[in-house]
Amino acid sequence: MEKMTMKLRGMHCASCANSIETMTRSLTGVASSNVNFAIEQIVIDYNPQKTSPDAIQKAIANLGYETFLPDLSADAQDVDQKARLTESQNLTNKVRLGGVIGMILVIGSLPMMTGLNIPFIPDWLHNSWLQLCLALPVQIWCGSSFYIGAWKAFKNHTATMDTLIALGTIAAFSYSITVTLNPNFFISQGLQPEVYYEVSVVVITLILLGKLFENRAKGETSDAIRKLMGLQPKTAQVLRDGQEYDISIEDVQIGDVVLVRPGEKIPVDGEAIAGNSTVDESMVTGESIPIEKKIGDRVIGATMNRTGSLQVKASHVGKDTVLAQIVQLVQQAQGSKAPIQRLADQVTGWFVPAVISIAIATFLIWFNVMGNLTLATISAVGVLIIACPCALGLAAPTSIMVGTGKGAENGILIKDAGSLELAHRIQTIVLDKTGTVTEGNPTVTDFFTLNFDDRELLQLVAAIERNSEHPLAEAVVEYAKKQGLDLPNVIEFEAISGSGVQGKIDNVLIQVGTRQWMHELNIDTSSLHQYQDAWENGGKTVVLIAVDRIARGSIGIADKVKTSSHAAVNALQRMKIEVVMLTGDNLPTAEAIAREVGIKRVFAQVRPDQKVAKIRELQAEGKIVAMVGDGINDAPALAQANVGIAIGTGTDVAIAASDITLISGDLQGIVTAIQLSRATIRNIQQNLFFAFIYNVLGIPIAAGILFPFFGWLLSPIIAGGAMAFSSVSVVTNALRLRGFRPSSTN
Repeated sequence: MEKMTMKLRGMHCASCANSIETMTRSLTGVASSNVNFAIEQIVIDYNPQKTSPDAIQKAIANLGYETFLPDLSADAQDVDQKARLTESQNLTNKVRLGGVIGMILVIGSLPMMTGLNIPFIPDWLHNSWLQLCLALPVQIWCGSSFYIGAWKAFKNHTATMDTLIALGTIAAFSYSITVTLNPNFFISQGLQPEVYYEVSVVVITLILLGKLFENRAKGETSDAIRKLMGLQPKTAQVLRDGQEYDISIEDVQIGDVVLVRPGEKIPVDGEAIAGNSTVDESMVTGESIPIEKKIGDRVIGATMNRTGSLQVKASHVGKDTVLAQIVQLVQQAQGSKAPIQRLADQVTGWFVPAVISIAIATFLIWFNVMGNLTLATISAVGVLIIACPCALGLAAPTSIMVGTGKGAENGILIKDAGSLELAHRIQTIVLDKTGTVTEGNPTVTDFFTLNFDDRELLQLVAAIERNSEHPLAEAVVEYAKKQGLDLPNVIEFEAISGSGVQGKIDNVLIQVGTRQWMHELNIDTSSLHQYQDAWENGGKTVVLIAVDRIARGSIGIADKVKTSSHAAVNALQRMKIEVVMLTGDNLPTAEAIAREVGIKRVFAQVRPDQKVAKIRELQAEGKIVAMVGDGINDAPALAQANVGIAIGTGTDVAIAASDITLISGDLQGIVTAIQLSRATIRNIQQNLFFAFIYNVLGIPIAAGILFPFFGWLLSPIIAGGAMAFSSVSVVTNALRLRGFRPSSTN
């Protein structure tokens, strides 16, 4: 299966999106299709052996919609913004014309609507031929988009919001033309020959006004991507052959040395090879405190260099930079659908046909009961116009767009809408210890030898550990280097996952690992236990050393707890979320760290292959479980958990397996992610309530359900205004999420 993402042009409502989705899903070779009306995008999974992108695009074109590939470049974002501004200007011009003509027609119709003789309104203003001439430009120019959309839908045997608007306004306009051309027919039927041109004109104008507001509001929901793209510098100063060149950012190549002066943005991802400075990385981490950078440190493109000059060797450019990947992930998340949207999608699928049926029934009932063609027509028109599938279609996507954008602003990358939705239901969070609760930079604090030379034993152990990528191994090697020791070559090296490492140096077998592993090897380590117990109770990790299967020493390694860990754990517990620590370390060490940060439940001495089983064990208790980790050995557990949360400072494998990534590595990000999820889902629920209650109440009222009790009928003009602003209210409510601020963990 392959995935294809395309932008769509020509959609006017959620029913359009539903039609495209239904059609593409029926195509041979298409496994799934998701259309997001809010960002005008379609994501299709297809079998390249059975269909092709060209065939899919042609099928969509036959429905009357354009497709084109998305472009995330800053220039493309500018073009998209200009296109949206052009559309807004076009809508503004139509609203102005419709507004002026609509006001004239409404004033001319006041005597008819109120039954009063209003002396300051001249009789000629109510002339039906004059009103026809005034209404015609609005009907043709301003309403053309609705009629074209309705015709496209009709040709493809579907119905959309355009269908409802077209039927309603054409009905009012056609009725009025009939009255204008043949008033005697209505007089002969005992009816007043009144025209309703103002209904058609004002309804079209109000709906266009709603679309104008909606267009502007939807543009604001895309601010997150535009802001991110705007962070990227357009040029870079590179050093080539001893000369400085000012070149376009697109021309920077991997390996180029980029010069960055104080106050400038770093153009690309890379490594500092000269200079010393502090860098503000808040745009990707959400952390406002500048980070000190020295030779050998990694820097991120688009972050702000503050105090000193740096020379940066480019390691990632273009679409491979952190910023580009963040933009891609945000767009991917914004284009996905939350499960909560499924109900709205199902309703939208049959919504328009149902409304047309209700309008026909309304017309027949009123005509048969009251015998009044005018009353029946106006009531049916009201039903057609007040119905709004767009509010249902926009309810979830707009909130998801704003929510994922706010996540990116706070250093939280959310892979899809489903993850964002599920996060608010998390009941248990499992934290890996090393690199998650702790900083992941362990250092040797204690070294004990038993009947062996200290320097010689350290030399042997460090030589073995040099072949391992484990953080504890790196700590031992670093400690040996500080002692100025040369490390000999190792043969027959072997790493035993979750246990330790071993190898030979000059035919001497060196084994370094856990007490459990030494016990399994039948090596007596009892003489080392007093030191091990004391160190572990102090929260240190202890590895034991055996030379030719005889216990010869132990090393105590401390990994400092992150300053944010205790506050984050406390905040999660206040949110009624159980926090569990999962580690391969010994139980005393794990419990000491857990006590320090306030965690009450600990799984210790868990090998990497057992982590998945522990997650399943918690899920078997009926809990929604999130796993937080940063290492390669955490990836299976991250994938198994209901929500996998990767520490962004960890490995690419862990990040790829996760649903949510915390760029900064600060555990406060977990709290923020859950708070954001809760705020977003609450916002979606509000939107869906507004959309459903609006249609559930509005359609019966427009049909005249209140007339038998109160003698009150809904004017089509009021129905048009309500319909126009229903979508606007949903989008406006979603935009409130832009004010989201994470609560303090203190």
